Amino acid sequence: MLQTLRSKILFYLLLISMIGILFVSFFMQWGFEESFKNYIDRNREKKIDRIITEIEKDYTKNGHFTSDPVYGLLHEHAMTDQLYFQLYDRFGQLQMDSSNIRGMLNSLGLTNPEPIGEEWHSSSYTLRVDNQIIGRLIAIYPVGLIDDEYTFIQTIQLYIYAAVCLTIVLSIIFSMLFSKKLTSSLNKVSFAANELQQHNLSIRIPLSGLPTEVKHLAISFNNLAESLAKGEMLRKQFTGDLAHELRTPLATLRSQIEAYQEGIWEPTPQRLQSSHEELMRLVRLVNELEKLLAAENPQIRLEKTEVDAGSVLAELWEMFQPIFTQKGVKLHIEEPKEELYFPADKDRLMQILSNVINNALKYTQEGKNVTILVTTEKDGFIGFKVEDEGSGMAEEDIPHIFERFYRGDKSRDRKTGGAGIGLSIVKALMEAHKGMIKVKSKLNKGTSIILWFPEEDD
Repeated sequence: MLQTLRSKILFYLLLISMIGILFVSFFMQWGFEESFKNYIDRNREKKIDRIITEIEKDYTKNGHFTSDPVYGLLHEHAMTDQLYFQLYDRFGQLQMDSSNIRGMLNSLGLTNPEPIGEEWHSSSYTLRVDNQIIGRLIAIYPVGLIDDEYTFIQTIQLYIYAAVCLTIVLSIIFSMLFSKKLTSSLNKVSFAANELQQHNLSIRIPLSGLPTEVKHLAISFNNLAESLAKGEMLRKQFTGDLAHELRTPLATLRSQIEAYQEGIWEPTPQRLQSSHEELMRLVRLVNELEKLLAAENPQIRLEKTEVDAGSVLAELWEMFQPIFTQKGVKLHIEEPKEELYFPADKDRLMQILSNVINNALKYTQEGKNVTILVTTEKDGFIGFKVEDEGSGMAEEDIPHIFERFYRGDKSRDRKTGGAGIGLSIVKALMEAHKGMIKVKSKLNKGTSIILWFPEEDD
């Protein structure tokens, strides 16, 4: 019992509804009865006041008690309201008595017999004329409700009970509908999670008709499924690219070695050098993969120190000026006007900048320019901007350049284009520094990359 979420929701909704309905119906009935009784008491007091006024008025007019018209009023109230009176003069002599009318009506069968145990109440009122006591009036009436009053209360109670029953039925129906609607949304999430567990990475949860909280959960699930699908696609792509990267130099080496073995080729220095170059391609690929795995290691520890941006630029100039001169590409470094310090792992920082600068040099033709500078345009960050006048890249390629083995020009040879891992290492190390990368590029115009480093360590 109450094993499923729907049964629990339904149970607690009904429990709360029932408690609320019972409390409301109880207070409605109790409040109405009390108000009605107060109304009857006030109405009875008005009738008694009216009788007292008529008796005192008649006594003032005649100088003594007369039966007309007072007795007519007493008789009317006795017949219709079960309100009886006994009038005594100042000497205690009974002058009028309408209480015997009930006995006469009972003997004639004109009224219902008195219920067993029925209680009666009496109130005494002093009669005065010109501040002189002229007598005493006793009002006698049953305790509680009578005849039509009791019937009226029973009718109201019947309506209340009917309303309670209708409310209970409606609460059951709406609780069932609400619990079904809510759990159906969660069932969609549960079904999608099971599908995802069965490696159905294309599963998505439709967002239409979902409650806001469940919709947020569904959006998170869809994002997770999309990330997993993208990760699976990248994994397959990485496996294929890696196999391709290894297949080409291995096939070349295999054919050359087999040629040596079969005596087709003589192991001349030139041919051995060609074999050695293919072997070094493999070594470089493995080294870059090792660097990428090390950079993406979530347990990577950075040895951060306070680094001066100006001194970093000076080291980059000494490191890259010779190879830029050798290729005929002009290297421009704009040193900052003031000292700018920020926390970073110096070795990892140089690795990041070296990969980006090497990439800029690789795709910049002879006679073109590469500019490196420091910018502080972003609050709380120090940025290294590397801007080249190289071949650039298409707009649709920019979001993918940090993926492993990705290249916008699929026909570019690996000997000129590299293994396609350098920027993946840059991304991993920037994330380790909690930095950001901003890339702008236009095809055949050049590329601008800004590497933002936080000015303060978290």
